[in-house]
Amino acid sequence: MDKEKAHRRILNAWALYDWANSAFATVILVALLPVYYHSVAAAGLRPGLATAYWGYTNSAALLAAALLGPLLGALADLRGSKKRYLLTFAVLGATGTGLLVFAGQGQWLLASLFFIVGNVGFSTANVFYDALLAHIAERDELDRVSARGFALGYLGGGLLLAACVAALYLAGPEGGPAVMRLSFLAVALWWAVFSIPLLRHVPEAAATASAAERARPPLRVALARLGGTFNEVRKYRQVLLFLVALWLYTDAIGSITKMAVIVGAEIGIQQSALVGTILAIQFVAAPFSFVFGRLAERYGPKRAILLGLAVYAAVTLGALFMRTSLHFLLLGLAIATAQGGTQAMTRSLGARLVPRQKTGEFFGFVSVLLKFAGILGPALFGIVGQLTGSGQAGFGLVLVYLLLGMVLLAKVNEGEAMRLAQAEEARLAAA
Repeated sequence: MDKEKAHRRILNAWALYDWANSAFATVILVALLPVYYHSVAAAGLRPGLATAYWGYTNSAALLAAALLGPLLGALADLRGSKKRYLLTFAVLGATGTGLLVFAGQGQWLLASLFFIVGNVGFSTANVFYDALLAHIAERDELDRVSARGFALGYLGGGLLLAACVAALYLAGPEGGPAVMRLSFLAVALWWAVFSIPLLRHVPEAAATASAAERARPPLRVALARLGGTFNEVRKYRQVLLFLVALWLYTDAIGSITKMAVIVGAEIGIQQSALVGTILAIQFVAAPFSFVFGRLAERYGPKRAILLGLAVYAAVTLGALFMRTSLHFLLLGLAIATAQGGTQAMTRSLGARLVPRQKTGEFFGFVSVLLKFAGILGPALFGIVGQLTGSGQAGFGLVLVYLLLGMVLLAKVNEGEAMRLAQAEEARLAAA
């Protein structure tokens, strides 16, 4: 019983990090910073230019994270330092977020720089967070534990956003910018405080370096392992197919998340409606994350993901014709039914497809693919915004990405991929 209790505490402490860092995802990535960037930091720029700069800022942040993720993932596997790297980048992310309090009227460049620091910390820490899942949970627990993390994330991010929205309402229009800047500081503190349970209770993953590898320079060994991971991925057709599908649909989802609010602000939807919709999404998405976990246990994670992507495709089509606050709200609530579940099942499916001894390498490798994919989507929104004066047409490109990703994911034979992963896991354990 003591062992079972300790195991549950580890799983709950791991999932609570989603509660901690989702404040960044909700308040900074999606709700308040895009509005603040458009109306305050980038005030005075011509129409469409704030959207373009925000797109380029997101792309720059993802590029920086993409260059760090794979190498650090391999080093974390070698040294047994996934948890240490996670916490290091969480501190970096919280620091960059807190510094946003100093970006004032017209200081869009300063806001962009601090956001890039915060987002690099957020994205890179998630590489190690996701990689730890396979080390602390049994295979039959992956869907449930991953879904629990996302549900807690939506609740935590939603609660902090609700507090920020209440403060904005009390401050009124004149005090709004100052309250938003203080909200950025609140996100940094929230992220730091609620990371403590992971620090205290989640064990570090074991080092995987052999005696021969320990005798060589760690950087050289990590680079060699990265090359080996790339070659292994190329050999396994199902994993490669999954990664290409993931590349496409994750870029689409990320582009929707990053650009929806600033596009809504551009077409004239009021700030209260934008932020209110994001707040509603948090509390609708939390229970649906659990629903998707149950669907995955019954029908498999791949089918659950495909269901979520079908909802996203319908929403993206509707976004091309969005004109009013009601449109934005309805589309947001539709996304809420699929958002957490799709991401949670993607994480648990990915954890199934690779040996536990190589999760850091794999998620680092996946990270670079997704970061480079994520660079393209916001950049395309930026280009469309500059060429047409409106970023809304970018949703058409997102729809194409989603449909292609769905077709490729449907072709993945996850059973074959998992059998190969388990066989490789057994071979590595015996070596």
